Amino acid sequence: MTSPTAIVRPIEPADQARWRQLFREYRAFYLLPESEEIVTRAWEWFMDPAHTSNALVAEVHGEIVGFAHHRPVVAPSLGVTARFLDDLFTDPAARGRGVGRALITKLREIAAAEGSGFVQWVTAEDNHQAQALYNTLATRTSWVTYEATPDA
Repeated sequence: MTSPTAIVRPIEPADQARWRQLFREYRAFYLLPESEEIVTRAWEWFMDPAHTSNALVAEVHGEIVGFAHHRPVVAPSLGVTARFLDDLFTDPAARGRGVGRALITKLREIAAAEGSGFVQWVTAEDNHQAQALYNTLATRTSWVTYEATPDA
């Protein structure tokens, strides 16, 4: 039996309750502390057309089962704009059914329509399930990521 195809579309105000639930699960997966302030702030960014953050949702049978948060970035050394995939999450009950693939495919389509040079993302080193998907959709780079706390 084949799985139903996920319909991927931009997030809408009516998606708030389900998105919030999934975003809380995403944050818990990455062991981030509970914070309704952060959940609300992110939601407000996605609802603000002037903000650079965007969100897609994936639906199966009318239920939202995943999301992808993304934003434009520039790569001056390459002279191109690109899309950065900040967060990708699929409801655990829907994993392995093509939801993550559909979200990334849609993001690649958006990037192509914009004339972007590439789509880029990072994932946790131990997130092997996600990497199994990513390895079929993109080239793993040799870049090492660093993160610094801003000085006070």
